[in-house]
Amino acid sequence: MSFAASDGVDFVLHTAITGLSTRQNVIADNIANVDTPGFRARSVEFESALEKAIERGTARTAGPGALAATTEATNTPVGANDNNVDLRKESIAAVQTQYQYQIMGRAISDRQSRLSAMIGGGA
Repeated sequence: MSFAASDGVDFVLHTAITGLSTRQNVIADNIANVDTPGFRARSVEFESALEKAIERGTARTAGPGALAATTEATNTPVGANDNNVDLRKESIAAVQTQYQYQIMGRAISDRQSRLSAMIGGGA
């Protein structure tokens, strides 16, 4: 059974971990390009759209792509090489995102364990 398809809670958890995965990839790209002249750092947003959908009770019915993570250029000031990657900021964001990803992974794992126990598939 795919956890993303079973109910609204699973849908929210799946949407969150997908958004965090996207953020991890964007941060890694930003860090990899810290010395690339003219490179513009990007950021990822998904939390506010997901939060609003949860508040309205429409997270599960939002439609394909409605809650997808969006990526946009940051407004960090540009440096001498026309690059705006702030390595300190990106490093902090990477640690924070990793922590959030671990929490979501744990929530998904715990939920799966409870669901398995409820249907008699485990302790």
